[in-house]
Amino acid sequence: MATGVVALGEGIRKRVTTPSNAALSEFRNGTKATFHYRTFLCDEKRTVLDDSSTRDKPMELIIGKKFKLPVWETIICSMREGEVAEFLCDTPHVIEYPQVSRSLRRIAAGEDPSEGQRHCCGGIAQLHDHSLGYPDLDVLQKDPQPLIFVITVLKIEEPGSYRQDAWAMTDEEKLDAVPMLHQEGNQLYKDGKIPEAAAKYYEAIACLKSLQMKEQPGSPDWIALDTKITPLLLNFCQCKLLEGEYYQVLEHCTSILNKYSGMYCTLY
Repeated sequence: MATGVVALGEGIRKRVTTPSNAALSEFRNGTKATFHYRTFLCDEKRTVLDDSSTRDKPMELIIGKKFKLPVWETIICSMREGEVAEFLCDTPHVIEYPQVSRSLRRIAAGEDPSEGQRHCCGGIAQLHDHSLGYPDLDVLQKDPQPLIFVITVLKIEEPGSYRQDAWAMTDEEKLDAVPMLHQEGNQLYKDGKIPEAAAKYYEAIACLKSLQMKEQPGSPDWIALDTKITPLLLNFCQCKLLEGEYYQVLEHCTSILNKYSGMYCTLY
C-alpha cells in the first residue's frame, strides 16, 4: 500500500509505493546499494528518460564515494531493501543529471563514458551548445527542470560484506585484489567456465589500468604495472579465442606484440 508524501529536506519529496519490512541500514560510508531506477520528466505524459531495468545490470551506489548526483545518495539513505518509492526532486538537485545519464547510457552500451567530454570552468561539464549525443538529454541540458525518480532497492550490503568494483577501491585495495582475481580466473578457466574467467581477468586488468593511468608512461612504476597486465591480458585473450571473439584477440595480441617487439611473452 502506498504511503503519504514526506519531505527529505528542501526540494525532495518521497512517496513510498511498495513498503518493506526490512530494517533500515545505518548507511555507513562504504555501504553498497544495488537498485533499479526510472527517471521521468514532470510533464503530463511523465516522459521516461531512463529505465535501468532494461539494461544488463542494475545501478550500484556506494555511500560516501561522492557520486556526481548527490541527491541519489540522499534518496537511497531513506530506503529499505525491497522498498519501492517515488521521489520528486527540484531542479537544483538534478542539474547534473544529463551528464550522469549520458555516462550511464554509454557504460550500458559498452562504450567509454568519458569519450567526447570537454572540461569547462565553473564546474559546468558541458557548454550549452555542445551536444551530449542524446537529443532528450540535450533538451534537458539546455532547459533544466525537476525530475521524478522511481527507485527499487534490490540489495543493501554493509561495508566489508562484498568485494568492491575497481572504481570504488583505494589504490592499495586494487593491488591486493589483483592476485585474488587472477587466481579465481585461473580456477574458473580450469573448470571450463570461460566467460566467468574472462570477467575475472578483465576486472584485474581494470584495477591495474586505473593505477597505471596515474603514472608517467615509460616510468619504472608504469612498466612494473604493465608487466602485471600482460599475462592477464593474454589469459583474457585465450578466453576470448575460445568464445570466438577473434577481433578482440587480434587487437589485444597485436598491441602486445608491438609493445614487446623482440621479447618473448609467456602465458601464466
